Amino acid sequence: MTTTHVGEPVLSFEEALAAYDPVMGLEVHVELNTATKMFCGCATTFGAEPNSQVCPVCLGLPGALPVVNEKGVESAIRIGLALNCEIASWCRFARKNYFYPDMPKNFQTSQYDEPISFDGHLDVELSDGSTYRVEIERAHMEEDTGKSLHVGGSTGRIHGADHSLVDYNRAGIPLIEIVTKPMLGAGEQAPEVARAYVSALRDLLKALGVSDVRMEQGSMRCDVNLSLMPKGSTTLGTRSETKNVNSLRSVERAVRYEVGRHAAVLASGRRVVQETRHWHEDTGITTSGREKSDAEDYRYFPEPDLVPVAPSRETVEALRATLPENPATRRKRLQSDWGYSDLEMRDVVNAGLVELIEETVAAGATPAGARKWWSGEVARRANTEAQDVVTYAASLGVTPAHVVELEELVTSGRLNDSMARQVWEGVLDGEGSPTAVADARGLQLVRDDGALEAAVDEVIAANPDVAQKIRDGKVQAVGALIGQVMKATKGQADAGQARTVILERLGVS
Repeated sequence: MTTTHVGEPVLSFEEALAAYDPVMGLEVHVELNTATKMFCGCATTFGAEPNSQVCPVCLGLPGALPVVNEKGVESAIRIGLALNCEIASWCRFARKNYFYPDMPKNFQTSQYDEPISFDGHLDVELSDGSTYRVEIERAHMEEDTGKSLHVGGSTGRIHGADHSLVDYNRAGIPLIEIVTKPMLGAGEQAPEVARAYVSALRDLLKALGVSDVRMEQGSMRCDVNLSLMPKGSTTLGTRSETKNVNSLRSVERAVRYEVGRHAAVLASGRRVVQETRHWHEDTGITTSGREKSDAEDYRYFPEPDLVPVAPSRETVEALRATLPENPATRRKRLQSDWGYSDLEMRDVVNAGLVELIEETVAAGATPAGARKWWSGEVARRANTEAQDVVTYAASLGVTPAHVVELEELVTSGRLNDSMARQVWEGVLDGEGSPTAVADARGLQLVRDDGALEAAVDEVIAANPDVAQKIRDGKVQAVGALIGQVMKATKGQADAGQARTVILERLGVS
């Protein structure tokens, strides 16, 4: 048993799994990218001046009446369809009553027992090639709350803060809450299943075009519900809910940590408290928030100021026709088209390069070349800058056309691979297009046969022992002489041509 820095005992993941089976339930909140809020006409621009995008409706002022955002409803239906859900022919909003400073109405307009979509599933692929089916209980519409900023203190939370500020710009932004059914049977793969599900869901929502799904900005957030069942039991344990986990890595880490924490509590004979918990990215632990409320504590009742939503079958089918190709199906098709191995495709997906490579191949590059140049130096530099490759490349002004141009310089015989890497580094350093960089640096393969032959003769004369080994049949030793020729020509000789000339000079066929 180990202990965290705050003194809370935690069993190792392996010890916990020996005695208990983890059960997960994930709640993912997705901010829709509609131009206006869910029940009023206020803008939804991220990062605007605090409290500059508010009105009587989203501030909950007396007498203000809400109106449903049609685009928000359409997006909700498309999400439900993409998750293989049933779409309700009639549903309505409800008031979820609780007090919190960042919720100006003291209730949240949400859906309770009548969600817009329900009973769906999403299949996710794991690293070993297996598939886990995540059952979706519901995907319902609601509005987001405002945002509290706690000033002073060291944690950014209300405890220890000097004072708090509230920004209501986010209050009323359309949300879809996607709730899974209890996820059982994952065992040691539970953390990976959680991450794979959120990742697959993010890809799906991005393909639908309904959200920018930027977890770091909060437009996609995951609440991780977790409990443990003793081995052989069928009774669900008491759950904890880790709130607002905002990265794929953190989702996986939060599940792993909570498994160990729950197991330590149960192993000591204590009772797991049903509560919300805060995730700490820096330390990789959770800490207690507040006791978790049950549904009856929220005193749900139908929203009297909004009419029910009743999409016709024709509307639903018209929206179904707008669904894009499933991201997982699309990746398999692209992998086949590009000829990538499973490992190569997995690396491309993990690096977020699928769309960029697709654009580059469409522009005229080979699939192998597109993968090579985007996943090499660009990915390394992006990782150093803690950015994704697409964002980093865009910030440099590097485009698929640059990759195509670089490949053409290689296939035309002007550059070898070593030169091309130098040119690409120059492009990334802002020195211009690949051709401009090659011209400025004087990079060009030696095509003068006389110059190459002279360099070969000098290298052979300077390395008589190596030359004799090659004459005696140890042809693999030619590599050493090729290296010397490349050095003598400042890397501008063609290695294949240099090999041919060396062997001819030594009389080796």
